[in-house]
Amino acid sequence: MPSEPSTPHDVAAGLAANGYLADEGLVTAVFLALSLHRPLFLEGEAGVGKTELAKTIARWQGTELIRLQCYEGIDAAQAVYDWDYSRQLLHLRAAEASGEARGKDTAELEGQLYDERFLLKRALLRAIDHKNATPPVLLIDEIDRADDEFEAYLLEVLSDFQITVPEVGTFTATNPPIVILTSNRTRDVHDALKRRCLYHWVEHPGFEREVNIVKLRVPQASETLARQVAGAVEALRGINLYKPPGVAETIDWATALGRLGVTEINEQVVEQTLGTVLKYREDQTRVRDHGIAGVVQHAFERGLLHG
Repeated sequence: MPSEPSTPHDVAAGLAANGYLADEGLVTAVFLALSLHRPLFLEGEAGVGKTELAKTIARWQGTELIRLQCYEGIDAAQAVYDWDYSRQLLHLRAAEASGEARGKDTAELEGQLYDERFLLKRALLRAIDHKNATPPVLLIDEIDRADDEFEAYLLEVLSDFQITVPEVGTFTATNPPIVILTSNRTRDVHDALKRRCLYHWVEHPGFEREVNIVKLRVPQASETLARQVAGAVEALRGINLYKPPGVAETIDWATALGRLGVTEINEQVVEQTLGTVLKYREDQTRVRDHGIAGVVQHAFERGLLHG
């Protein structure tokens, strides 16, 4: 396990070594979260790299990533624990077949059924009851999709890092997980949960950083193509789109262009590959109405600036 970072520079180096180029604000937020052992709440538009950051921290720390994908209606059975009913039933049948059940009353049999061996530990309980020397990264993804009741329960869990299973007892984390929460801000998350966390708003990367991200993640792309793709995405984000392209789309676009053997973009190439970077028909129509030529021109201007 890497030692706990002593400076933000250590965080920047660790993330970069694992393919993630973060700006100074995000690096500082990660450093403080790791140093102070506080959950980190990341908010921002979809596609800016929030989920990828949690994955990268897990790779850097050499530990398990435990991901809880939130959705409307999520409850304890999906997020915390459940009972393995099929195994419990098999246990009962085995006890009956062997004659073990004859000498036991109902309470004794029920006691056997609600043993920890039949407990299905979901993401939250797995993260708290981990047995490893290195704490896992617990990614609570898109918390804004969950409802108020689950959010309140989560606040309680993150306050004490313990979970009570009535039939078994209380599980308490001796070495709490590294917790990353993300939100696309489809709704406002309650202040009480945010107060429990360190907070950082994740922006789309600036042009030069996005160029460096493309070069790092798509090494086969030339300097010119990397700059042109980043420039084209910059232009697309300047249009009033329903879903502006994120970093993942930038990487996908550069990868696709490289696979097609493109060395410089043009209007025809952009037209043919627009579905790689824009995933809504309305956005593609808006770009065509705005003018693909303008996007290409901006990309060329950005591409000529290197060196």
